[in-house]
Amino acid sequence: MRSGIALTLFGSGPKGVEKDVTALQINVLGPLSVHVGQMDMTPTAPKPRRVLALLAICANRVVRNEQIIEELWENSPPTSVTTTLQTYVYQLRKHLQRALTPQSGGTGPGSAPTSELRTFAGGYMLSLAPEALDSLRFEQLVAQGRAALESGRTEAAARILRDALALWRGPALVDVTPGPILQVEVLRLEEMSKSALELRIEADLLLGRHHELLSELVGLSARQPTHEGFQAKLMLALYRAGRRSEALGVYQGARKALVAELGVDPSGDLQRLHRAILEGDPSLSEAGPPPIGLESLAMSIPRQRRLEYRQVGAVQ
Repeated sequence: MRSGIALTLFGSGPKGVEKDVTALQINVLGPLSVHVGQMDMTPTAPKPRRVLALLAICANRVVRNEQIIEELWENSPPTSVTTTLQTYVYQLRKHLQRALTPQSGGTGPGSAPTSELRTFAGGYMLSLAPEALDSLRFEQLVAQGRAALESGRTEAAARILRDALALWRGPALVDVTPGPILQVEVLRLEEMSKSALELRIEADLLLGRHHELLSELVGLSARQPTHEGFQAKLMLALYRAGRRSEALGVYQGARKALVAELGVDPSGDLQRLHRAILEGDPSLSEAGPPPIGLESLAMSIPRQRRLEYRQVGAVQ
């Protein structure tokens, strides 16, 4: 016997058909929002908001009942937890169905049904097309941008990754108080955003845009002094812009921050880039990403973030 409910919301129509202006749109890359066309249908009650946020950020994956219970109540669920959870899901389903009924303008002429609830064993699933959820579109674009960069289509990669990053409107679910499950998912999206940003900067370096990158990299490096990928890219951009002494100064600042905040020295890759700048390595002047194996540095999760991941149990 099935004991859970799956909330299934279908995406856009066939390719080439004009997009329905009344389609459902859920956004999590910033404040949580639910819109049907121009109508704001975002839940206001705290618990249903968090249930929707969790189902959305885990879209197309079954979220087990125990995960939702842990998210909402951690180690102190109410005695009637099963009934309470079912009530929240019922309220959420009713809320979305009311938004998507023809009377409310939620479905266009000839469109497929946009909302139905099915029963699944042990959990809930929100099934969405990428067009209906900004985080799914973001992940799809990042994958496309990464593939374009790996295949040598650098201009396309930079454009696609820029479009992906433009979907962010602030920290993910900034107006939702996260429990332990949401916290991990938010960190996952934040790390993917940083990875996409590094890929986009790498593409711009390959295109010889080091002058245009300087102001952005200065801000990123100042805000995240222990992020060695950003420090390496700033050093490289400064060196290529003829500002060698400033590039060396960035290394010294990064070294001090790593020692002070994490108690570690710069990685071997960052140290090799520093030596290459000191020696005036000719390969540094060529348009491209950081040389001498620094691509592994650019794509790695910085040590500060790995420590944060361990604190919430995201990295075993």
